[in-house]
Amino acid sequence: MAATSEPANAAKSRRKAGRHRGEGQWAVGHFTPLNGNEQVKKDDDGLHVRTRIETIYSQRGFDSIDPADLRGRMRWWGLYTQRKPGIDGGKTAVLEPEELDDRYFMMRVRIDGGRLSVAQLRAIGEVSEQYARGTADITDRQNVQLHWVRIEDVPAIWEKLEAVGLSTTEACGDCPRVIIGSPVAGIAADEIIDGTPAVREIHDRYIGSKEFSNLPRKFKTAVSGSPVQDVVHEINDVAFVGVVHPEHGPGFDLWVGGGLSTNPRLAERLGTWVPLDEVAEVWAGVVGIFRDYGYRRLRTRARLKFLVADWGPEKFRQVLEDEYLERKLVDGPAPEEPVSRWRDHIGVHRQNDGRYYVGFAPRVGRVDGATLTKIAELAATHGCDRLATTVEQKMIILDVAQERVDALVDGLENLGFQVNPSPFRRGTMACTGIEFCKLAIVETKGRGAALIEELERRMPEFDEPLTINLNGCPNACARIQTADIGLKGQLMLNAEGEQVEGYQVHLGGALGLQAGFGRKVRGLKVTADELPDYVERVLRRFQEQREPGERFAAWTARAGEEDLT
Repeated sequence: MAATSEPANAAKSRRKAGRHRGEGQWAVGHFTPLNGNEQVKKDDDGLHVRTRIETIYSQRGFDSIDPADLRGRMRWWGLYTQRKPGIDGGKTAVLEPEELDDRYFMMRVRIDGGRLSVAQLRAIGEVSEQYARGTADITDRQNVQLHWVRIEDVPAIWEKLEAVGLSTTEACGDCPRVIIGSPVAGIAADEIIDGTPAVREIHDRYIGSKEFSNLPRKFKTAVSGSPVQDVVHEINDVAFVGVVHPEHGPGFDLWVGGGLSTNPRLAERLGTWVPLDEVAEVWAGVVGIFRDYGYRRLRTRARLKFLVADWGPEKFRQVLEDEYLERKLVDGPAPEEPVSRWRDHIGVHRQNDGRYYVGFAPRVGRVDGATLTKIAELAATHGCDRLATTVEQKMIILDVAQERVDALVDGLENLGFQVNPSPFRRGTMACTGIEFCKLAIVETKGRGAALIEELERRMPEFDEPLTINLNGCPNACARIQTADIGLKGQLMLNAEGEQVEGYQVHLGGALGLQAGFGRKVRGLKVTADELPDYVERVLRRFQEQREPGERFAAWTARAGEEDLT
């Protein structure tokens, strides 16, 4: 028996290989599509749909669109059907996609690094006014989203955007999404290294290329050389974080495998130092691993974080070096923990050239086309051509001469934007919500704006850094697990037994300073109507019980459940 038995380690390896083939990994020879999404991508590359949009769908109208393009490939060009008005949250998971689809689209304008010129912002504003009923939302990935877009108008919108160097290419879909970057790259006085050349090189070499246009799912990238670590690197698939090597000088620390949704996971360091001119090559290696080894069988496991969790950072680095880069990477130090408790660049700040940048706060990222155009004109009037969006749904005007700062601040205030906002306006974010999103269960944007106003009225003295993130469903687009107060939308029963909109509460999440996920108190749910009362109650207990200098997240970690309800 012993002579014919398979060695235990060989059997284990065989079982492991079989399991990975079952995950649909290309690198082990499994190219047969294991679900409908993979079949759609195999049938035709998502990038090809643009030709059909321009030559067929925009000419013949919404009813001419192939369903596989409508709910699949059109995402590669930044287009999702939006939610049909009047469908309540209780039907989100019940209705078929065609029942939820409206005949209009959300369009996502890709803004890599968050950088905009006056002409580009003006063009977005004009597109919004002409083709999107004036809608415009700044996202937490530095993009701008428009709504109410008709398929007939898409080619004209592309023409207008591309004339100023903007695009919607791979703004959605199973491909490399927008590359988020420090909004003050190249100008911040305390910057470690300017990542702008790397962002530009990745975009120019790989975005829109078929090399990476069929990934297992979306792929998110962050690049920042700022010491405040202003690109939420801990929750991206790949991130390059500014660091100084004791021998080689400024470069980037490489992180992989972060992500939120229903299975949140913080990214892990690979322990490498990457010089600026190698960032794009290393990025392509990481994306190549995801393309070839990523899990394609189940959509719920088709993110890089699951592969990193199974492999561990040591194996991931080994595969990256041996199979994709064919060289060893330099070992490097970890970045220092940021000192600043705000990482959003709001306010007036001196640049490294003696000029200033001015960060201001829209409420929960919601603006409109006419206002975007006014912001562009305000920047131009004050002698600057560069603006930026942030990962906190805020905006920045760069390169302002000192003598023009006060006038610019006044102009922004006249438009309803605050340069010195309350912590509530500064720290509250909200996803799209049920107004337009087909996955949402509850309303978010209006609820977030109303919460800000109510808290400002009730607690004008509150001046501690605080993040409040509202999400319309469990998918965590608004990063609820990493907020001081994270609110996950759901339906619940009120005191009268009626089904109403509400939120499950997460408390004490953080990124940057002691990054971690928020605490869920058993059974802690709050109806939408009760939300202002609840937040005020918890914040007042924090004020009463906190130790000197204690952050809200630290207090929630030690507070009793009775103090958090």
